[in-house]
Amino acid sequence: MSELMLTTEGDTFVVVKRRFEAPPEAVYRAHLEPELIQQWCLGPEGWTMPVCINEGKPGGKLRYEWSNREMGAGFFLTGEILELDPPHRIVHVERMHFPDPTPDNHVVTTFAADGSGTLMTMRMSLPNTETRKAMLATGMARGMETSYQRLERVSGWKAAS
Repeated sequence: MSELMLTTEGDTFVVVKRRFEAPPEAVYRAHLEPELIQQWCLGPEGWTMPVCINEGKPGGKLRYEWSNREMGAGFFLTGEILELDPPHRIVHVERMHFPDPTPDNHVVTTFAADGSGTLMTMRMSLPNTETRKAMLATGMARGMETSYQRLERVSGWKAAS
């Protein structure tokens, strides 16, 4: 599995899985350290993240701001970290602002050693079917995969096959 795999469960869950050719500690760290997040978590080409706050502790705040000058567009995400179990698990809640906030998205991300790499599993719990449909309609999987490919380039990793 070298590309992101996205599935749905029940009426409100989205599950994203992806393998990386890197140890769990490295993939976990790339999801918490603002300096790393700003390098890879950008979605399609042309976007930047001028603001990245990730306090990296239970109760810590999240704020990611994306900008695309060419399109004259931007949006942001806010949230809180609920639990950390380094380097195995991150639990947080997030909401996108377009400019109005979306309902809370509860996210559990796990990082499991898998051979010479890591299997990352992100399970998102949305408040209802309509919110999930709207989120999937944004093309989020394509943007996430583009970001994860960028993570491999900036880190020197490869996706595990």
